[in-house]
Amino acid sequence: MRYQHVCIEAVCHTLPSEVVASAEIEARLRPVYERLGLPEGRLELMTGIRERRFFPRGTRPGQISAETARRAIDESGIDRGSFGALVHGSVCRDQLEPATASFVHHEAALPGTAFVFDISNACLGLLNGVVLIADMIELGQIRAGVVVGTEDGRALVESTIDSLLANPALTRRDIKADFASLTIGSGSAAIVLCDRKLSRRGHRLLGGSFRADTTNHELCTGGAGDQHSADQLRMRTDAESLLYAGIDLAAETWCETKRVLNWSTADVQKVFTHQVGRAHRKLLFERLGLAPSLDLPTVEFLGNTGAVALPTALSLGIEQGRIQSGERVALLGIGSGLNALMLGLEW
Repeated sequence: MRYQHVCIEAVCHTLPSEVVASAEIEARLRPVYERLGLPEGRLELMTGIRERRFFPRGTRPGQISAETARRAIDESGIDRGSFGALVHGSVCRDQLEPATASFVHHEAALPGTAFVFDISNACLGLLNGVVLIADMIELGQIRAGVVVGTEDGRALVESTIDSLLANPALTRRDIKADFASLTIGSGSAAIVLCDRKLSRRGHRLLGGSFRADTTNHELCTGGAGDQHSADQLRMRTDAESLLYAGIDLAAETWCETKRVLNWSTADVQKVFTHQVGRAHRKLLFERLGLAPSLDLPTVEFLGNTGAVALPTALSLGIEQGRIQSGERVALLGIGSGLNALMLGLEW
């Protein structure tokens, strides 16, 4: 896919104020660690995640998404009447019906002529939203749109801790499938896209490519259990298999992305990726032939924030002045399923 008329006009993020260290999680799991003979510090040692953040209990994703979307829209400087789409793209939503996007659309005071819907695709939801909005802009259907999402990992992390403590038959082998759940954090991000003629900044979305390997759709699965069960939210992950299958798919997608954009690896000046953990980042950059110095890692202090991880890193990079005018920027998205979506920007 190639775009001639699409620009990214604003990228914003919202981070929770409550910080939860990996050491705190392990302190709660001490009975399990002692029974299984697991060393303290294992969580940070294996993942590189020293802390993550949580929103206050009872926070609805739409509340935070509305705040993030409003700031992104205001920062873009684009009149609200020009917005033709609002997409809510995180795994976390307020309810099954109506779409969380409906609440966010109302709170953001966007026009009734805008498309309003949720899209969910594990850690790729916001990037998928970027592509859908870009397609509509390129086709001339809309002039501007915003994709936003909020992930709150508190429920998953706390449910996982409770289930591990409540299982007297738990073994070292069993705990491996729950380990990735303890890396989840929280955050919110929004991206405003617009027609090139409407843009004041000229940050062009050039295009990219996507690939799917659904033979591996069972490597990471999760959701709410039976409503009468104490085990309300669980995620089971074959982390090692997911790591290598994801890197294989990423390598294939990166090759195609470079072909579509007519880029070489040396053409890339900045990279923003999905944030999983230390091992994933190291192997990804080795396999793709990219220098780790091009990246802005956030997983160490935010954990894995799902669909908002990559746009949050991009937002932080912009905020910190890490991207210079004229640079080529790669967005490398990978999600369970397995799916990969990679995009190129010219800043």
